[in-house]
Amino acid sequence: MTSPDLHPDLEHLAFLVGEWQGLGVVGYPSITEARYEQEVSFSHDGRPFLAYISKTWLLDEDGTRVRPSGTETGFWRPGKSPRDVEVMLAHPTGIVEVYVGEVVFHRIELTTEVVARTETSKDVKGLRRLYGLVEDGDLAYAIDMAAMGHPLQAHLSARLQKIS
Repeated sequence: MTSPDLHPDLEHLAFLVGEWQGLGVVGYPSITEARYEQEVSFSHDGRPFLAYISKTWLLDEDGTRVRPSGTETGFWRPGKSPRDVEVMLAHPTGIVEVYVGEVVFHRIELTTEVVARTETSKDVKGLRRLYGLVEDGDLAYAIDMAAMGHPLQAHLSARLQKIS
């Protein structure tokens, strides 16, 4: 069975499509710095959106998975202009993020338009994400977060290799 063609409105996001895996670092004033492993999938079925899922595991000092960590799932879709992108992500911790951003070549900058949260979730006020292809075709990203009374600052970063 062959994969459907990528919808033409997603050409500016085509470089994301596939399975990615790699290592990252998490930290925040309310979180002890730690290393993590991540698996990310960007897939499509021919319609004008990418389905997205990310799973992470905290690692010990030897690089062995200690326990599951963050999970997020959602959709990446084209915005109003050919370089725009809209992203909707949901977390099992009770947070939903809606981003708007721009794709320039193989670099994507996103800023939250809306952060909705349940009564029991962390007090997240805003986020900024930067994704880009780097040397050897790896996907690097960084996420800044404003939460728990802290201003927008570094939270996560990782470098992922394409595995399929």
